[in-house]
Amino acid sequence: LGDGASAGNYGYSNSGYSVYEEENERLTESLRTKVSAIKSLSIEIGTEVKNQNKMLSEMDNDFDSAGGLLGATMGRLRTLSRGSQTKLLCYMMLFALFVFFVIYWIIKLR
Repeated sequence: LGDGASAGNYGYSNSGYSVYEEENERLTESLRTKVSAIKSLSIEIGTEVKNQNKMLSEMDNDFDSAGGLLGATMGRLRTLSRGSQTKLLCYMMLFALFVFFVIYWIIKLR
């Protein structure tokens, strides 16, 4: 205070205080810009997370329905395998004979 500055300035001259104030304003504006960018980025991330969660939920439902179909098919295969093997073999032989007859008939018509 002995250098002639008034007690209200706390030792800062008007020009020095102005430089610090301008620097502070510039840094504040830079910080405000960065916070705004982070805010918009976090909003975009939140939107993307919601979309991904919706897609995962839909996929979960699809997998559940596919699992149900697979379970029903496995049940039918178990029932078929418990049945008479002779009946299954007879059906396979009849099918093979039918395919052979159709191929023979196609070749004969040429």
